[in-house]
Amino acid sequence: MEHFTLARVIHIIAVVLWIGGVSMVTTVIIPAVKKMKSKEDRIKTFEQIEGRFALQAKITTLLTGITGFYMLYVLDGWERYLDYRFWWIHAMTLVWILFTLVLYVLEPLLLHRLFKKYADKNPEKTFAIMHKAHWILLMLSLITTAGAVAGSHGWFWIK
Repeated sequence: MEHFTLARVIHIIAVVLWIGGVSMVTTVIIPAVKKMKSKEDRIKTFEQIEGRFALQAKITTLLTGITGFYMLYVLDGWERYLDYRFWWIHAMTLVWILFTLVLYVLEPLLLHRLFKKYADKNPEKTFAIMHKAHWILLMLSLITTAGAVAGSHGWFWIK
C-alpha cells in the first residue's frame, strides 16, 4: 500500500499544479496580456509565458495519467467505468485525454501556428476565443475535481 499512497500523493500534487496553472493562465495571465497596448507585446508575452508553462503542464498531465491509471490497476477498479455513479472517473479520464491531446499533439502540430497566424491578423478576436476556450477547460476541470473528491470519499450525487 505504500506505493499506492505515494501514487495518490503524486497524483494530487500533479493535479493541483496542472489545474492551478490552468486557473492562473485563465484568470490572471490572459486578462493581463489582453490589456497590453501593442499587438506584438501581447503575442510575445503570451508565447513566453505559455512556453514556460507548457513544460509544467506536460509533466503534470503525464504524472496525473500514470498515477491515475496505476491506482485503478492496483484497486482493480476498471469496472467503475461501467457504473454511472463513478461518472467522475469518466470525467477525469476525458479531461486528461483532452489536455494530453492538446499539449502533446494539437499544440505543437497545429494550435501554435494557428495562434500566430490569427493573433497577427486579429489579436483581440484570437485572444477572446482562446480565453473562452480556457474558461471552458477550467470549468470542466473544476467540476471533475469536485466530483472526484466527493466520489472518492463515498459521496455519490447520483444514486
